[in-house]
Amino acid sequence: MQKDIFELVDDLWSGKASVNEHHPVTQSSTLVTLSASSAFVPSFANVSVFDSGDGLVMVDTGSQFLAKNVFDQVRAWRSDRLDTAIYSHGHVDHVFGVPLYEQEASDKGWNGPRVISHEALPLRFERYILTAGYNAIINRRQFGFANLEWPLEYRYPDKTYSHELEFQVGDLDVALYHAKGETDDHTWTWIPSLKTICCGDLFIWASPNAGNPQKVQRYPKQWALALRKMIALEPEVLLPGHGFPVVGAQRIRQALVDTADLLDFIVDETISMMNEGIALNDILHSVVPPQELMEKPYLQPVYDEPEFIIRNVWRQYGGWYDGDPANLKPAKRVELAQEISRLTGGAGKLADRALELCQIGNYRLACHLIEWAALSAPDDEAIHRARRTIFAERANLETSTMSKGLFNWAASESQRILESKTDLDNTKGASQ
Repeated sequence: MQKDIFELVDDLWSGKASVNEHHPVTQSSTLVTLSASSAFVPSFANVSVFDSGDGLVMVDTGSQFLAKNVFDQVRAWRSDRLDTAIYSHGHVDHVFGVPLYEQEASDKGWNGPRVISHEALPLRFERYILTAGYNAIINRRQFGFANLEWPLEYRYPDKTYSHELEFQVGDLDVALYHAKGETDDHTWTWIPSLKTICCGDLFIWASPNAGNPQKVQRYPKQWALALRKMIALEPEVLLPGHGFPVVGAQRIRQALVDTADLLDFIVDETISMMNEGIALNDILHSVVPPQELMEKPYLQPVYDEPEFIIRNVWRQYGGWYDGDPANLKPAKRVELAQEISRLTGGAGKLADRALELCQIGNYRLACHLIEWAALSAPDDEAIHRARRTIFAERANLETSTMSKGLFNWAASESQRILESKTDLDNTKGASQ
């Protein structure tokens, strides 16, 4: 497996393989030995492990569903107690493995592990508990997990820090650095003796997750600054929170520079247009990242998309008003849809035109029309069949997890409405 994963990295880097086929957020594999004292577990969220000579140090610990698999693989590599677990950030796919090591320590009479994170991470856990219902819904949409329930219990850190933290475990020196990026609580870890950086989700073998439509504020400018700080350390091993290890100083430098350049371009172009008083919708259709960056194998929009990053730049620096005065105090969606339907001759005409637009590839406009049709005639089965078709087709054409998830969710909404009507008709028929 060790040979296979690095061959795959070479193939991805050269273009022989594609991240569309080896999606960085869905990898799950066996532990890879990196050196005599370090290992890497590819998983839904990756885990990095270091043997200090006096206990293990881990960066991230696994997701709620795969933490036991990670635990078993780590234990096949080393039997030493876990001394320190570092949370790169508080996303739930990174923080659910510690209780397994605590139970092990209790069973064997060891000292339990300590957990270290940035000081903003406990506030994230508190927000997750407060908005558990919402987080369940948006992650069902994003990943298609129909029955996902959001967790309400978390292993909080024992120690937090503000900007930087250095500590030693056995023979291992560790430095932690805070960076706003995908989250406000992000930590990247530097192991100087191994010239290794564990960057969390600041690099994930895809266009940066700096725009996620359903999640809280991202920080693309600060993200780019963090990547450039990493570059200055001249690392020789880069272990990301998702995707694959990157080995070699030149290759790492290229990946981090290109990612930072992409983020800086989007931020600078967006702010420049904001300073000219241009509305958000016009900026979305005007800022196009350089083609040479978007062709990089590690910047493909397979999870998030540059267009969504523009929205986060706007939100961070400009608030929620998008420059369209009609949106300041908008009409109800249903009222708008019904009025447009009346003006165009009925919801059926809107749906027919939406299908025509799909045939010529104008899915953006088609989606507006079919939504108006469905809102103005919510019980019309023909319209819901058209809506299901349009959003399913659009999902198939998209590249990112975000877009695919949301468009498939819309298609499934119409599918559920059609199924409920069929069930109701069958019930009525059986009772007659």
